[in-house]
Amino acid sequence: MSKADKIFIENCRQIIDHGFSDDHLNVRPHWEDGVSAHTKKTFGLVNRYDLSEEFPILTLRRTYLKSAIDEILWIWQKKSNNIHDLHSHIWDEWADEDGSIGKAYGYQLGIKHKYSDGEYDQVDRILKDLKENPASRRIMSNIYNHADLNEMNLYPCAYSMTFNVTGNKLNAILNQRSQDMLAANNWNVCQYAALLHMFALVSGFEAGELVHVISDAHIYDRHIPIIEEIISKTPLDAPKLTIDKVDSFYDFTPDNFHLENYNYHPFTTKIPIAI
Repeated sequence: MSKADKIFIENCRQIIDHGFSDDHLNVRPHWEDGVSAHTKKTFGLVNRYDLSEEFPILTLRRTYLKSAIDEILWIWQKKSNNIHDLHSHIWDEWADEDGSIGKAYGYQLGIKHKYSDGEYDQVDRILKDLKENPASRRIMSNIYNHADLNEMNLYPCAYSMTFNVTGNKLNAILNQRSQDMLAANNWNVCQYAALLHMFALVSGFEAGELVHVISDAHIYDRHIPIIEEIISKTPLDAPKLTIDKVDSFYDFTPDNFHLENYNYHPFTTKIPIAI
């Protein structure tokens, strides 16, 4: 039984059964028909995924791993803020006529900062510290730059990673301000689990724990029946992840990631999107 499925079921059950409803409040999101998109939410979910035990992809429904990895490479490897560098269309509604999403996500990771030993962007600083100073308690990223928020077409949701080396294991905490549990939860979990594997592989460590901290974990009102359908299914065994060895963090492609024995329940219901 996939532990990621178990965590997802417990999270969704907690939100649906005990979450706070904002149906009496004015909210920003709305459905395509103009009706306000209200949610039930839980504050401060903390989930732990031991990547040495399994790759945390759901079997209750399919998660498109290669597309998820393509997006995380767009942000962390290409350090891009332009959808023309991305193969999917998930960012199209946030892009301007030139394809830019503003000073968000990859743009922030590509900014060089001055350190006592030179200038590095956040990704290259993480790579340097993991190789040269793995005992450091300062190996982290943060893309929630208040000075640039007014020039971002969307404020970052997953905004910070903190890395910590314990023995031969590389662990990380992912901080996320907001999480749409149906549309994005496992997508983000798989992305940052893959990212942790990438950093570990090129730095000489084994992937350890990914701790996912979600401030506002919510389910939209029109998603609740869909979630109930999904979590009523019986989880299957987690697949095995293998990754081709590469020489550099910048050599990874989505095709370097392979899931063996990935079985999942079919799911064809169209998911309404809150905008």
